[in-house]
Amino acid sequence: MQAIQFEQAVVSILKRDKRFDPQAYFFLKDALDFTFKRITETQSGQTRHVSGPELVGGFRDLALEQYGPMAATLMTEWGVRKCSDIGEMVFHLIEEQIFGKQESDCQEDFTGSFDLEDSLRAPFVPKTRLPIAPAPPIPPRNPAADPRLTGNLKNS
Repeated sequence: MQAIQFEQAVVSILKRDKRFDPQAYFFLKDALDFTFKRITETQSGQTRHVSGPELVGGFRDLALEQYGPMAATLMTEWGVRKCSDIGEMVFHLIEEQIFGKQESDCQEDFTGSFDLEDSLRAPFVPKTRLPIAPAPPIPPRNPAADPRLTGNLKNS
């Protein structure tokens, strides 16, 4: 696929649906390449179709690899909050004849795999919290012993 053709497809999509940032589509393309490469390596070099759940997993893994703790924030900024959002972008690109699909592929393939936002945050949330020691008690104030207050008390 040529870069200009992909860019034109994204522009066309954004004319009718502005929910996702253009960068989300470019990242999706990178995630497809990432996932395809990973599948090919595990299949002894044989190529095959990438399923919806595989692409969602690759999308998440690439986001974590490239953006680390900022992955969830960036995806939210781009409008990608759920796995089904990835599916919607995929089907936008299928409509533009940029991505291909098999007869059995459907948008529901992208729903329910996992919580995308949680999966992008979870690796960076501490597993356990350190115990916090309670603060020492504050002794009661004696207004008569405080020079700032004693003058005010005498004047009243």
